Amino acid sequence: MILTVAVAVTTSAKHDSFFHELLFPTELGISQQDEKLTHLHFFFHDIVSGTNQTAVRVAAAPSSETSPTGFGSVVMMDDPLTETADRSSKIVGRAQGMYGSASQSELGLLMVMSFAFTEGEYNGSSLSVLGRNTVESAVREMPIVGGSGVFRFCRGYAQAKTHSIDEMEAVVEYDVYVFHY
Repeated sequence: MILTVAVAVTTSAKHDSFFHELLFPTELGISQQDEKLTHLHFFFHDIVSGTNQTAVRVAAAPSSETSPTGFGSVVMMDDPLTETADRSSKIVGRAQGMYGSASQSELGLLMVMSFAFTEGEYNGSSLSVLGRNTVESAVREMPIVGGSGVFRFCRGYAQAKTHSIDEMEAVVEYDVYVFHY
């Protein structure tokens, strides 16, 4: 047994890799003065039926059909993000991810999605949202937990307001505020 431990210690000491290291932001070319606050405004189109459907239920519990909130159902989405509430307005990105009905007492969704931007200076960058969305509230707030590209190291929040909803589509206005470098 002592030989096994000695071999393990010797073997691990020979590797040039590391598990972690302490870095200072300046080592990555980042300074506190570089931090910006950006406000993004766009509309999310969750199209749940019809020929151009962008949100599809992929799972449900046996009781989801009889639950008043659809508790236990999960929807995968690839929704367009547009400049205005008009679906034919300029697409600035996609909301890609999933949401699930996570409340038995109200229409409360767990949102797990990325806002993947395709236009302007944010083209190729994304923001990650993970949070609770109580759909019947006038304004919902969800955390921005990270991002990529221009939004690397970001933090912030998104406010969602239902613009319109019918049996085919929900249009949601988003105001997103993110600190980033």
